Amino acid sequence: MQVRPTEKGEFVFIQQTIPGRTTAEILTQLVPQWILGLEGKRLMRWGDGDLKFSRPINWLVALLDDALLPIKIVNGSETINSDRISQGHRVLHPEPVTISQAESYVTSLHSAFVEVDLEQRRAKIQEQVQSAAQQLAGHVAIYPELLNEVTNLVEWPSALVGKFAPEFLNLPPEVITTVMVTHQRYFPVFKASGQLPGVSDQPSAQTNATNTLLPYFITVSNGDPAKSDVIAVGNERVIRARLADAQFFYKADLAKSLESYLPQLEKVTFQEDLGSVRAKVERIGKIAAQITEQLQDENWSSHKLMFSAVDIQRAALLCKADLVTQMVYEFPELQGVMGQKYALASGENEAVATAIEEYYLPRGAGDRLPQTLAGQIVGIADRLDTLVSIFGLGMLPTGSSDPFALRRGANAIINITWTAQLPLNLEYQLEQATADFVARTENKEILQQLRGFFLQRIRNQLQERDIDYDLVNAVLGENDPEYSERALQDLLDVRDRALFLQKIRNDGTLDKIYETVNRSTRLAAQGALDTTHLNPAGLVSPKLFQKSSEQAFYDALLQLVPQTQAAQSQRNYQQLVVALSQIVPTVSNFFDGSESVLVMDADPDIRRNRLNLLGLLRNHARVLADFGVIVKI
Repeated sequence: MQVRPTEKGEFVFIQQTIPGRTTAEILTQLVPQWILGLEGKRLMRWGDGDLKFSRPINWLVALLDDALLPIKIVNGSETINSDRISQGHRVLHPEPVTISQAESYVTSLHSAFVEVDLEQRRAKIQEQVQSAAQQLAGHVAIYPELLNEVTNLVEWPSALVGKFAPEFLNLPPEVITTVMVTHQRYFPVFKASGQLPGVSDQPSAQTNATNTLLPYFITVSNGDPAKSDVIAVGNERVIRARLADAQFFYKADLAKSLESYLPQLEKVTFQEDLGSVRAKVERIGKIAAQITEQLQDENWSSHKLMFSAVDIQRAALLCKADLVTQMVYEFPELQGVMGQKYALASGENEAVATAIEEYYLPRGAGDRLPQTLAGQIVGIADRLDTLVSIFGLGMLPTGSSDPFALRRGANAIINITWTAQLPLNLEYQLEQATADFVARTENKEILQQLRGFFLQRIRNQLQERDIDYDLVNAVLGENDPEYSERALQDLLDVRDRALFLQKIRNDGTLDKIYETVNRSTRLAAQGALDTTHLNPAGLVSPKLFQKSSEQAFYDALLQLVPQTQAAQSQRNYQQLVVALSQIVPTVSNFFDGSESVLVMDADPDIRRNRLNLLGLLRNHARVLADFGVIVKI
């Protein structure tokens, strides 16, 4: 133990020598922890022990170079000891495999028909599947999730072709591909060339008239390639039964109009305390009407996109009707997709049918967004209702627990609004959507909780767009209700201001105004001027000026007012930054020039006058952001 002097005074230091350990000793201790510490959605127990793993552990190979690591895993009455013995392919090489040293692990198993390398397996599967499709004069859709799943299901991949009766091609192609991809893990084959549908999307959101399915599928077997014909026949028998069921469901569903399914929604519970799905549909329609009305009040439709409030309400009414059809009951992945098909078959117009399919979008991260205004509005309304309802019950997401996908729903609302350039006043919509719920439950915290939740989502979304954290803070404010309210009232504006700040930081423009505006902002905090005033008239008295720099500052602020107001009304923040750049020399002279002044003058009137000058400059800059939280880089 030693006492040593440091820049912050004397501190007590202790010197300790920790002897090293061999790699083998460390690994022997750590490997069991790694195995037992693995987590997954579907782990299992076996025997009479409590050990959990994805499959029963039958053997364990643990080698360091050519040395065997003595590792033991105990599961109840069963003990698994490490050894050099592994197992090859259960059909092609049923004999045990002895691995002499760690370096030969891959080659030893490869000789036993096990392709250990994940990327090699993936490449082989992709190559074989594409080759098989070419032999059919077709093209295959390689869905990434399907490719990953199949890659992890087989040891020695062997692609083979199966076929089904052409009569099943009368089914909607989304039904066929869902059966293939989601239920059977087959790769569909198309005869169209060019970009194939669903390569990066879910199989339910795919095919169009130019991408016609062929009556074939490609599956990847882990069996004996010599028995491919037998394996193919077995797979054909399975898909024939699945498609026959789908064909029966499809014909039965088409016997009724989509609207006739609405009464059945009353028997489907959305959430036990929130009533039926039919009740939810009513709430969606009400919120959709409020969004439509807000957009119409802003005259947005007249110069952006004409839309029909009738179509929006019709889509809201029918958006969940397909949930009680036989097809969607059997294939839940097709909700929305089948709603669109049945809507068109029932005589609904194209706008309504498309909205019924689109309002589910995005179904997950990276998925496409709704393209029609009706789909966007109904999708936002559905998610808003879910958020308000679940928050109203106090079931807020915590940590990794988010059973109602509330984070994903809020992210979808933000991304739809940003991508579609919707002038959505989210603050107003939240107030309207929570009003009825608050009246029934007297839970007055719902609105404030939702505000905080959405602000956090906005913050995350902006940072995912590579906007620096301090610039995100500058547009959202740090515990600043004015900025929080402004962000929720205009999602487009908060995004545009953040992107603009990042742009002027990257090109160096921000540096030209940062020091002056930031210094003014920090000093202005010692005054009493609120953050809303821009015009110095009536707030600053020229009679109290003692230096010419004060008059110059005052005159520059008068000239700045119309420029800031124009930039504010037109959201032309470049105009504001140019105007602030022009005032910088004047303010610099006020601070440090030959006519500089002492802001914190002993005379309270002079001090207040000077602080108001700085407060006004701060307020002009606040139209863009809170410069007080921007960090100097």
